[in-house]
Amino acid sequence: MADNMFSELSRVIDQVGKDKGIDKAVVVDAITQGMLLAARKKYGTYREIEASYNEETGEIELFEFKEVVKKEDFIDDEVEITQEDALKLDPQAQLGDSIGIKMESNDLGRIAAQTAKQIILQKVRDAEREIIFNEFEQRKGEIASGIARRVEKGAIVVDLGRTEAFIPPREQIPGEQYKPGDRLQGFLLEVRQSTRGPQIIMSRASEQYLIKLFELEVPEIYDGIVEIMAAAREPGQRAKIAVRSNDAAVDPVGACVGMKGSRVQNIVQELKGEKIDIVPWDEDVTRYVVNALAPAEISKVFVDETNREMEIVVPDTQLSLAIGRKGQNVRLAAKLTGWKLDITSVSASSSRTAESIYNLTLIPGMNETMAQNVYQSGFATFKMVAEASVEEVMSIPGYDDPTKAEKLINDSKTLVEKYKSEGTPIPTLPTAAKEVKATGSSKEQAEQRLKEELSKLDGQTSEE
Repeated sequence: MADNMFSELSRVIDQVGKDKGIDKAVVVDAITQGMLLAARKKYGTYREIEASYNEETGEIELFEFKEVVKKEDFIDDEVEITQEDALKLDPQAQLGDSIGIKMESNDLGRIAAQTAKQIILQKVRDAEREIIFNEFEQRKGEIASGIARRVEKGAIVVDLGRTEAFIPPREQIPGEQYKPGDRLQGFLLEVRQSTRGPQIIMSRASEQYLIKLFELEVPEIYDGIVEIMAAAREPGQRAKIAVRSNDAAVDPVGACVGMKGSRVQNIVQELKGEKIDIVPWDEDVTRYVVNALAPAEISKVFVDETNREMEIVVPDTQLSLAIGRKGQNVRLAAKLTGWKLDITSVSASSSRTAESIYNLTLIPGMNETMAQNVYQSGFATFKMVAEASVEEVMSIPGYDDPTKAEKLINDSKTLVEKYKSEGTPIPTLPTAAKEVKATGSSKEQAEQRLKEELSKLDGQTSEE
């Protein structure tokens, strides 16, 4: 029985290699190692035994090696052979040589043969897992499709053919549900080796999945004519991608949208209705941020490059549009651009500006015009001026002289100490004055109303 078992194992080498896609040498090595283990288990590790595959006979052969010694020196027949007996096996045998003696595999017995078979099957499984791991490791970063089989602890198990992948809850689009047998696709996010074999993590919520979908849907992106610079998503709700063209004749946004929106709609459908904003990327970060906040209109942008922060001023009527539902629009724009964005209305900004200028006019000898110069140079209060260096204050128009700059700082420090020692609050601009400065002149108000009316008229005309 043992002989039949080993003969069968040797005959299926080619078949296993073909069916499992495993290199023949790997299968041969697995069988040889299994035979060797079985032999050592039966005869012990003291004896020197080797196993090899005979290509001609298609069998695994076992050889026991013994050292050739003089008859009078012969002690142990398990590791030694007399020169007289060695010459019968090999006429050229000499003292000190190691002679291999073929062993019969059927002598191993049923239990040893079963052990060998288990080792062989394990090694074949390991080799198969390694092949699958290498295959999907190379495919990492691509889109794969499969069949939903079951749900384990909230993770969707996807049958990819040769193996299974998992879509954890965090990588699923909220609200999506799949039944066993449903076809779905996802982004191959991570491939790692575990004791149970390759573990493949797929994602439908990743920004990389969105980018890959555009690469597949838009030939210009695949060919490198249009480039996706950044992407931001709130899976299942809304996404933004920033694109640029490497060819002046190609409109990057138009290429992504497609004829009558066909290309982007195919992606929206795959993402279960997720709205996608396609944003023109710009080297000028201010313009880039303005594009990212579309469709909201932007009035002013104040940039703090040191902290990568921007204050975005929008008309009062555009505030909710710029912020978006539950802050979604500004949140996605911030993620897309990598800048911290603070959205404020024109009236709130004007009110804050008026408050700052009033605060700066508290400095002795400071009039409103001078205070505006100080404010526009980045100093919102006299306390900020007091804490600044001479070099920083010299950047303010009219204070490029070190003596003047130092005097302004000292005056501000004196003012800070005055309110601190007296324990009195710093005066603020009266509410009525704030409102006047925030709303602006009647002429400015009239111009704003005219602009809004013309905008409405344009909207009605386009609808007709």
